[in-house]
Amino acid sequence: MKAADFVLTGTQKAAIILMQLDSDKAAAVLQQFTEAEAEDIAAEIMRMQRVDSIIASRVIDEFHELTFHSSTKTRGGRDFAASILAASFGSEKAAGVMNRVESSMAGTSFEFLANADPGQIVILMDGELPETIALVLAHLDSQKASAVIAGLGDAAGTEVAQAFAAMGTAAPEAIGILAETLKARAKAVVSLRDNSDVVGGIESLVEIINRADVATEKALLEGLEQRDPLLAEEIRSRMLTFADIVKLERKDVQQVLRGIDSGLLALALKGAPDEVVTVIRANISERNLEILDSESAATGPVRASQIESARAEIVRSIRELEAQGVITVRRNEEDDLVY
Repeated sequence: MKAADFVLTGTQKAAIILMQLDSDKAAAVLQQFTEAEAEDIAAEIMRMQRVDSIIASRVIDEFHELTFHSSTKTRGGRDFAASILAASFGSEKAAGVMNRVESSMAGTSFEFLANADPGQIVILMDGELPETIALVLAHLDSQKASAVIAGLGDAAGTEVAQAFAAMGTAAPEAIGILAETLKARAKAVVSLRDNSDVVGGIESLVEIINRADVATEKALLEGLEQRDPLLAEEIRSRMLTFADIVKLERKDVQQVLRGIDSGLLALALKGAPDEVVTVIRANISERNLEILDSESAATGPVRASQIESARAEIVRSIRELEAQGVITVRRNEEDDLVY
């Protein structure tokens, strides 16, 4: 932090004062704060690392408590924050405080990608390991992550999907190092800002694939099927499907069907389970039912791929309405509705 940036909060000023003290004295001061206040101060100490002597001098003058030698630079960083927390609250409690502080700080590591479009992120990820790309995707919203994974290509996308599903909690230090490395590289590619939370695993991967286009979804699942059949089966079991229309409230079924062409619906219903056919027929008007029956009679034999494509189009409509908050889709663990 330099003198030109001298606009400080009270917490930052307290952190600067503590950064000039040895651990014992800093701990004695920190003990006067609540645990929540101590966490905030420790976070600021970790962020600042070192502070320009001019700023420190101004803060000291403001508090009128300490004498500052202008040639001295104040200390900061994780080790100093950990040492004064340990002296203030004991090692065990200090470890908990540090974990909470580091977790909250790690959550903002990739916020600089918030303004980047998927194409820019694909370029940024060029040459990175699948595990690295998966970690970055875990910090993006599902729609953007889906677009990025589609842009990687089938083979690379499959590897990333597999790494994503297996991912757990990453160390805050590792996240910080990766974020700083990518941020430096991103200056030539994306608009900078600062964002998000560490997530991962199958549920998040399902959300990403659910928002992908049909071609990307098919390629990813087929690729995973070859690499890890059990993982592919698990993902398929959790994904939104055409049959999930039976899990919608009546008014939501009607909302979905309102925008579906009768010819497309007739195609999608070919060979569909009886409960799906029953739900759909029960939620369209008599006039539209007549049109649907007419379309069904006129359609004749069709390829399975055509049926799959029609159903995928309807699923896309369901996903879009769900994303907009217009309808609510209950997931696998919930009971189906009985009409």
